[in-house]
Amino acid sequence: MAAIDSDRLAGQVAVITGGSRGIGRGIAETFLAAGAKVVINGRSAEKGAIALAEINAGDRAEFVAGNVQVQADVERVVQHAIDHYGRVDILVNNAGGSSGFAPVAQLTDSAWQEAAAWILHSAFWASRIALGDMVTRGYGRIINISSVEGRQASKSNVSHYITFKHALNGFTKAVAFEYGAQGITCNAISPGGIETDLMMETGPAAAESMGMTYDAFKDSYAQETAIKRLNTVAEVASVALLLVSEEGGGITGANLPVDGGTAL
Repeated sequence: MAAIDSDRLAGQVAVITGGSRGIGRGIAETFLAAGAKVVINGRSAEKGAIALAEINAGDRAEFVAGNVQVQADVERVVQHAIDHYGRVDILVNNAGGSSGFAPVAQLTDSAWQEAAAWILHSAFWASRIALGDMVTRGYGRIINISSVEGRQASKSNVSHYITFKHALNGFTKAVAFEYGAQGITCNAISPGGIETDLMMETGPAAAESMGMTYDAFKDSYAQETAIKRLNTVAEVASVALLLVSEEGGGITGANLPVDGGTAL
């Protein structure tokens, strides 16, 4: 990644769900390098403490433990930013995933409901709190981390993931429409395959449900692209920085692919 202007986000406060590792962690570090204060979230307090130590941003970074599938937990992370730093300028709804991979006819209620809460409900709960604060100042930036699978349907046994990522894109457009005149933008980023910690945790089960190895599963994403490789966290973080910067103020309601040309 090119050098980042350390004053680009000076004075701004960002909340990033699922920010202790993977894409969320990359975005957090990029925003910190640009001068922002950051509140990150994750399920494990231990992993959060490790992340803060590795980030080494002093009092410009906070961690709030919680499960974004639980309304009170996801609302608490946004409220912490408001209480601790006095405001929230940027919200990145990054946390989101699924498990219980199966064809629709065998998909369980619990897997469907988990994906709904993890991907869609969490973004709604966090955005509702953040928007209340953003409106008072007439400024805000919301980014929803969607997926290449939110732009198409090219994998079996992940209908719940595909469905709620598509829904997240609709929510993005709705927020952009309602709040654009109040100085608030809302956009989605749709990454392609990236080998994050979450992919390493859930990918093998998804691959097994499709009758392939995990390596073949990863390669299937790479071969679908025009660049014939997986994308990187840094590529997603760079687009996120544009969207929350002054230069990105004219972009709202968009779904920007960082998928190596998969969804051509």
